[in-house]
Amino acid sequence: MRLHLFELEDLPWWPASWRDAGTSYLRWVVQISGHANTLLPSIRHALDRSGELSILDLCSGDGGPIRVVAQELADASAASGGPPVAVLLTDLDPNRQAMAEVEHESGGTIRYHPEPVDATRVPSDLPGLRCLFNSFHHLTPALAIQVLQDTVRNGKSIGVFEIVSREIFPMLGILTAPLLFACSLPFRRPRWSWLFWTFVVPVLPAFILWDGLVSCLRVYTPTELRRLIEQVSGHETYTWEISRVRLGAAPMYATVLVGTPKQVRHAALL
Repeated sequence: MRLHLFELEDLPWWPASWRDAGTSYLRWVVQISGHANTLLPSIRHALDRSGELSILDLCSGDGGPIRVVAQELADASAASGGPPVAVLLTDLDPNRQAMAEVEHESGGTIRYHPEPVDATRVPSDLPGLRCLFNSFHHLTPALAIQVLQDTVRNGKSIGVFEIVSREIFPMLGILTAPLLFACSLPFRRPRWSWLFWTFVVPVLPAFILWDGLVSCLRVYTPTELRRLIEQVSGHETYTWEISRVRLGAAPMYATVLVGTPKQVRHAALL
């Protein structure tokens, strides 16, 4: 059963420095694991189905997962000679400093929207395939339905990509996260405060463990995603694809949801 427990990083009083330590670690894990590269075909498929040439990243946070995704897309485009895929970061509470750093590091491939963007009421002037990378599980069922409903109401396309899942193996892997977090610090340009809150008072390892386990318990299964879709008015005018993608050799799977208006597919066939 899905449990919508709280994640510490979602709490408004949780210190920004501790939150940054967590997002830095998650970005590092995505990078070294190669999960972004594994999901690349699914992301490409979503772009092709939508007919979009850019990604509108919703609930971006500090832009962690999309940094790696955007780089993989850029490398693939360069290899094939195709146009680069532009990415726009958005969030309800945008971390402007972190997003500006991502924009600078990307050389302009990634940009950020400085104003708040509510994923349940996305401004119509923001183009691109709407994507949520490792963030859909943060939404309650009511909010998740609103995000899907806003997409359908505006005739847009959406892609949801969740790397964690509610299964034994990934949850057992989370148990090693505190040790991995501590060992990875030298490779992530840590702040001095992160060292203190890891090796003197182990707040950060406990934070990583709790939020990691809760993330697994919050993720929607394919069956639950279908139930959410059925509650969206006009869902029958869309093509919905739900799949599971194996993440390497270990028995771990990502969940992928792609929703596109049926007329987009017809136009592509013509």
